Amino acid sequence: MALSLREYRAKIKSTESMKKITRAMELIAASRIIKAQQRAQAAAPYARELTRAVSAVASHSKVDHPLTTEVRTPKRAAILVITSDRGLAGAYSSSVLKEAERLAERVRGEGKEVDWYITGRKGEAYFKFRQRPVARTWTGFSDQPSYEVAAEIGNALIEAFLKEPDEDGVADEVHVVYTRFRSMLTQEPTAMRLMPLEVVEGVEKPAEADLLPLYEFEPSPSEVLDALLPQYVQSRIFFALLQAAASELAARQKAMKSATDNAEELIKKYTRIANQARQAGITQEISEIVGGVNALADANAGSE
Repeated sequence: MALSLREYRAKIKSTESMKKITRAMELIAASRIIKAQQRAQAAAPYARELTRAVSAVASHSKVDHPLTTEVRTPKRAAILVITSDRGLAGAYSSSVLKEAERLAERVRGEGKEVDWYITGRKGEAYFKFRQRPVARTWTGFSDQPSYEVAAEIGNALIEAFLKEPDEDGVADEVHVVYTRFRSMLTQEPTAMRLMPLEVVEGVEKPAEADLLPLYEFEPSPSEVLDALLPQYVQSRIFFALLQAAASELAARQKAMKSATDNAEELIKKYTRIANQARQAGITQEISEIVGGVNALADANAGSE
């Protein structure tokens, strides 16, 4: 019984150490979520004005740009999947991977082949374990993405989209699967088509008092689109990366809080069992002492 009591005390000690770790990770994730939300809010004005500029060029000119041109018979689709570099975030990465698999199944049902582009070590490990080919991967920035990384990813996808139909690695369509940050409690895996571009400024009509900006395209609308559309693609990818970063941190905070609560319940359970074991040991020792005393008394009475 004493050995069992020592085991429970060791379990209580190890669980308390684990609780400290999960609590610290929960606080770290909570502090980083605020920064991630601030970064997303800070990037919103640039993305909004860039969208308005691209929309103005597209609506006030009759230019057919390669990035906005639909392929009549698309045969290949590229899917960019945004996952995390680290675990301990609950079902964050698995949820976005399931959404990517559903998208790939739908794309294959339309008669297209799929090329995978992955960000995050979790997605890379997922495809490596299943021995499935990946066109390109990016890792090491999932919780703190930078615009430079978004530009690199955007340029790689644009290069694949602009290739000739007979070239290797050509993509007739480009999709992005990421996790949209709705709130601290809700993160939603989302799939969107990135290219061919569909420039949408918004569903709300401007108020009558709002003055819409006037644009002058120089030297020509086509050259303006050549400069703006790649930046537009990069900004949308950057938005997806920021949303995914905030979602990852929120999922990690929620998972670590759940782990901390479970550790507390486990400590209470082990403490209760240890107390019961200690009480049972004390009761057994008292019984043995009483039994020994009675036996000694009986022996003395017999000898008399």
